[in-house]
Amino acid sequence: MDCARRWTNGGWRFRNNGMTKRTLGRGGFEIGEVGLGCWQFGGDFGPMKDATAFTILEAAVASGTDFFDTADVYGAGRSEELIGRFLKTCETPVTVATKVGREAILYPDKYSREIVRDSLLRSIKRLDVDALDLVQLHCVPPAVLRDGEIFDWLRDFKTEGIIKHFGASVESVEEGLVCLKQEGLLSLQVIFNPFRLKLATELLPQAQEKGVGVIVRLPLASGLLSGKFSKATTFAETDHRNYNRDGQAFNVGETFAGLPFEKGVELADALKEFVPEGMTMAQMTLRWILDHDAVSVIIPGASSPAQATGNAAAAASYRLPAELHVRIAEFYQENVAGHIRGPY
Repeated sequence: MDCARRWTNGGWRFRNNGMTKRTLGRGGFEIGEVGLGCWQFGGDFGPMKDATAFTILEAAVASGTDFFDTADVYGAGRSEELIGRFLKTCETPVTVATKVGREAILYPDKYSREIVRDSLLRSIKRLDVDALDLVQLHCVPPAVLRDGEIFDWLRDFKTEGIIKHFGASVESVEEGLVCLKQEGLLSLQVIFNPFRLKLATELLPQAQEKGVGVIVRLPLASGLLSGKFSKATTFAETDHRNYNRDGQAFNVGETFAGLPFEKGVELADALKEFVPEGMTMAQMTLRWILDHDAVSVIIPGASSPAQATGNAAAAASYRLPAELHVRIAEFYQENVAGHIRGPY
């Protein structure tokens, strides 16, 4: 078996058959560094058949992925239900993170211990598990985070045994710093990629110092950083890249990293000249994120088995040259930062 390990400030990194393992938070799970984001299984990127979802999940696991990220609102529970069915047929242990807090019965100002608990029990039923591996607050309002009572409920639910760990998915550096003050927080989920570098200077170092794992969502900026879009690219009516392009439905930062689509395409085209020989633009982007030791796992989505396999391949690549990191940081400051919209 091809195994090796190396030490970083964030803990041991284990390489096993091409997929490096990282520990998610102090005392948390040992998982492959490339997970799978499962938003697409809910249909928010356009309709997806059950059979297609299962082939994507199978390809991800076959490529070394053992961490899935979902939420109770993805397809009104469909994503969780599909994952639950898949896990019954999967022999490889998989850690599943889900989220709570964006259902209409809670968001934006109806949070209560009872309703949150009931939501978690419904997730348990859909995933068909005894307890949830990791529950993350799903971009709940900043005032709720600052109040802090919702974290008390999560600690109670952990003691009760319906969740094993808890974390928070946040929109901004400020929100992340508020969450880092909470005892028992295992993880923070953030948007981080070459179009979203603000987190690197303050939030990521503090999370690493406190032993809080970092889960990176939207690593490819809703596909912009695949380098495959043009200004003429269109998306299905039910795809958030259509209906939330300018923040019409939820935070604009969740779509194209908050960039106007046409500007995002221009910037992605300019970044193509940065891609090292032998890599795709997507693989360079994922590798760039993984080069940050504070990051525990990235969760790119996949609309096909080939995409899931290609994403996992980023884990087998070597660190990018330091000068390339400098060039990307300069490109962000000079060309990208001024165009980002939404909380950040």
